[in-house]
Amino acid sequence: MRLPPAIISHTEEVLREILRFTAPADNTLSRYFHEHTRLGGRERGVVAEAVYGLLRNKLVYTSFAESGSGASMRRLTLLGLADAVGVDALGGLSEDETRWLTHVMQIDRNMLPAELRSNLPHWLYTRLAERFGEEETLLLAQTLNTPAPLDLRVNTIKSNREQVIAELLAAPIAAEPTPYAPLALRILKKPALQNLPVFKTGAVEVQDEGSQILAQIVGARRGEMVVDFCAGAGGKTLALGAIMRNTGRLYAFDIAEKRLAKLKPRLARSGLSNVHPVLIAHENDAKIKRLAGKIDRVLVDAPCSGLGTLRRNPDVKWRVRPESITELNVKQLSILNGAARLVKAGGRLVYATCSILDEENEAIVAQFLAANDAFSLVPMKTVLEEQRIPLEMDDYLKLVPHRHQTDGFFAAVLERKK
Repeated sequence: MRLPPAIISHTEEVLREILRFTAPADNTLSRYFHEHTRLGGRERGVVAEAVYGLLRNKLVYTSFAESGSGASMRRLTLLGLADAVGVDALGGLSEDETRWLTHVMQIDRNMLPAELRSNLPHWLYTRLAERFGEEETLLLAQTLNTPAPLDLRVNTIKSNREQVIAELLAAPIAAEPTPYAPLALRILKKPALQNLPVFKTGAVEVQDEGSQILAQIVGARRGEMVVDFCAGAGGKTLALGAIMRNTGRLYAFDIAEKRLAKLKPRLARSGLSNVHPVLIAHENDAKIKRLAGKIDRVLVDAPCSGLGTLRRNPDVKWRVRPESITELNVKQLSILNGAARLVKAGGRLVYATCSILDEENEAIVAQFLAANDAFSLVPMKTVLEEQRIPLEMDDYLKLVPHRHQTDGFFAAVLERKK
């Protein structure tokens, strides 16, 4: 069945706004759907898929749109929709548009130049090619330009992995254990989870396997005092609370009240009572100073470019600028220094980002260690062995989508000397 022609105009309207890159694409889409309540669930899904398809393939589709006739924004819109549902599903096309669209969608992209195929901005492609080489950069880019699967974390306060698999299968939803995180499940399709009892009761949370691994390498134990320094909406906070078996004290710090507000319903579902959300003004807040030298484990999931999450947020690669990363580096080092004051002798500090750029990762850790001789690096190989995570790493955790099927993550474990 063909989609109504109105889908094209809706997609074009929201796409025009998104391509200004003044706000995250998911925020713009959410607001657009809120303002256009007559759009049904299927129509919203098609519009969203078309937008994300275009954002993933923007370089190639902009090149394709230079051919054909008519307004360039309409041509881009049609390419996004063809990416989402195929040419035959589109209603309201002229004969010329159908012919042009069919032709360009059949072009063998392997014949295109490497950088164009990558669908990455020139500056980002260059940096990744310097690190990985051209061939592996293309593999990475290909994975980054593919939608991510849906990963779940089983909440051991409420259930176990086998029970959750059985409950999902009854839905019926097929879920498989992932290779590295012991409580992760992967769903290839994306069902409406929020309607399922297994979600409503707090037995599962949506969380990428890479994020679950980050929580695990913190090494939090029962009865300890732990801080999630940049808690956000609390995905890793909840994972840490379950790892601690609902004992000890777990502080969830963040500077954004809205982000902490999103933690509240998740916390209520989780069954955890050891989590204490704390709104702070900045990394040197007096609330932090009161806990100085008292904390066993501190996780700093630092604000970053987010370039490791392009499978979920493809607009990020077009919104981030090299100069904004330089600004982030200053903030990242400042936050790490602020969090370090909390760590007691023999305690551990974990610095993490969802970036795949060295300047947000190894470079920040190197600067920190050069200025803080009270801390030493714990090789990630050692940490992974402690946590029985079957991953091969050297000094740092470096997860990349094309190798590990997770989002891109970096982490370093630092220990305060006794």
